[in-house]
Amino acid sequence: MTALPYRFADFLTKIRPTRAQLEDYSDGHNRLTDRLKADEALKPIVVSTFLQGSYRRSTAVRPIGDSRPDVDVIAVTRLSSAEYSPQEALDVFIRFLEKHYEGKWEQQGRSIGIELSKVALDLVVTSAPDEAEEGLLLSEPVTLSRSVEDLEAWDLGDSSAVKKSAAQYDLERARIEAALKQARWQLSPLEIPDREANTWQDTHPLAQIQWTVGKNADTNKHYVNVVKALKWWRKVNHKTPKYPKGYPLEHLIGQCCPDGVGSVAEGVTRTLENIRDVYATNATLKVPPYLKDHGVEQDVFHRVTGEEFAQFHGQVTEAAAIARRAYDAEDERESAEAWIELFGDRFPKPPPGGGGKGNSGGPGSGGYTERKESSRIGGGRFA
Repeated sequence: MTALPYRFADFLTKIRPTRAQLEDYSDGHNRLTDRLKADEALKPIVVSTFLQGSYRRSTAVRPIGDSRPDVDVIAVTRLSSAEYSPQEALDVFIRFLEKHYEGKWEQQGRSIGIELSKVALDLVVTSAPDEAEEGLLLSEPVTLSRSVEDLEAWDLGDSSAVKKSAAQYDLERARIEAALKQARWQLSPLEIPDREANTWQDTHPLAQIQWTVGKNADTNKHYVNVVKALKWWRKVNHKTPKYPKGYPLEHLIGQCCPDGVGSVAEGVTRTLENIRDVYATNATLKVPPYLKDHGVEQDVFHRVTGEEFAQFHGQVTEAAAIARRAYDAEDERESAEAWIELFGDRFPKPPPGGGGKGNSGGPGSGGYTERKESSRIGGGRFA
């Protein structure tokens, strides 16, 4: 059984940020970037601002309870890493923060956290790029607020989406993807301040975005949804260990999700099995793997301890067995119940009395109600 595609579509709708939440995130980051651009003292310093993180990469999941997800905003500056210490670079923004976000901000290890009522912003300050690269950092593919999924589906039924003909959108998508690829290869890594280590660290968010675009294409557009599903699995089932989470978890999923998968269910199952098999020795020895980030020589797993990875690997091993049972089940009820065991109650329950072998949910089957139209998996802005 190919694992209940309509049920997975419903599940993904329930774990993706809501439209109201996306509007809150958009308002928060737009207000921040507008204020940065309008600030007279920062105008000579700030070259460009752009989104990075899970919203830009279409891998964010819905917050649970009172938690507020981070929206990452990069502020590319003309501050030289040779002339400014990490602390001095962050201090340049104190006057601005006190003016607009008094009592709502704090300096973090590698960013400035801004806590708003409905969203948490992470302002990430970078050092000066080469002058020749400033134009690329101001180009549309870099500053565009569209997510990876926005480049995949031109009309997601969202009032905030840009309505164009399919042909127009295909041309726009091709132009943006080509320009983003050019920017990714032409731009050097950016440096961000690490206050705790008192050093500047290389990062390449454009390489991360471009890699995600390519991986999503190579997986029949299922990759970003595989990431969302597995982030949700960890969020609802495993509060510990603390790491890996966020981008490190996403990066690991990206390394282990096979190309050419035919569904989110297949991607989830095979990704879990690959993590289990590829990193079994690391777990036994309690040595976290070295995972090189895209575009820079940085270990994505540098915060993960051996004990944490061994515990996480055990959780993956259990999850892989459940996913395989769900994916291979010939009975729809059995399959749905196993997916619920893995993902929790956001995964749709089978109706009473349903679930025969090979049941497609058609009329008279006694199983799932026939669907008249499919749910949209596309995520809209920042999904």
